[in-house]
Formats: sequence, C-alpha cells, structure tokens
Amino acid sequence: MYNYKKDIGNYGETLAVNYLLSLGYKLIETNYRCKLGEIDIICSDKEYIVFSEVKTRYSNNFGFPSESVNIKKQYKIYKTAQYYILNKKVFNYNYRFDVIEVILNLDEEKPIINLLTNAFQL
Repeated sequence: MYNYKKDIGNYGETLAVNYLLSLGYKLIETNYRCKLGEIDIICSDKEYIVFSEVKTRYSNNFGFPSESVNIKKQYKIYKTAQYYILNKKVFNYNYRFDVIEVILNLDEEKPIINLLTNAFQL
C-alpha cells in the first residue's frame, strides 16, 4: 500500500539532513528507533549531541509545522533520547533538542527550512 505521508516525511528528512550538513553538523544516525519511540536525526554540533525532530508540510495554513511537536511528543523524544544515551554510552556530552520545519511551498522553487535550535527542554 502506498503511503504518501511517509514519502513526504522521508523527503523532508533528507532535505533536513542535507541542510544540517551544510551548516557543519556531523551526522550520527537517522531514524533511530527503540521500544520507546523514534528520533528522526541524531547529529553533533560542536560540543552538543543534537536530537532533531523533522516536520514537513506543504504550507503554514494550519499552523507552523513545529507546533505539532506538542508536550506529549516532546516527552516521547526525550525518553527515546535517554534510552539512546544509555544504550550508546554517550554520557559526557551536552544534549539539545531541535525541531526542523520543512515547508514544501508549491509556489516556490526551493523548500523553506527553519531550524529551531534548543526548541524544547524537559
């Protein structure tokens, strides 16, 4: 069965990874999954390990993509990040949670990418 939403999400994540790499981030892992949830992108930015959630939309008509990362979603990302830190034994780092908005505006040639650094803390 064809999953249009998944294809759009994967495309947005690819754009987000390329954007982060262009900013000098170092990619660690994409689509990290465990029993607690999933983290779209894990990378390093200087002294930080960054856990990033990517939200892709065609417009802001129903709000900004980042607004869909509510407190419940934030908590799930946080718990998944804790599991990752314990599992990979990466204790001696600073950590940050970013949200990346990808807007695939059909009127524009290039997508709009907004990086919200330190978007939430728990």
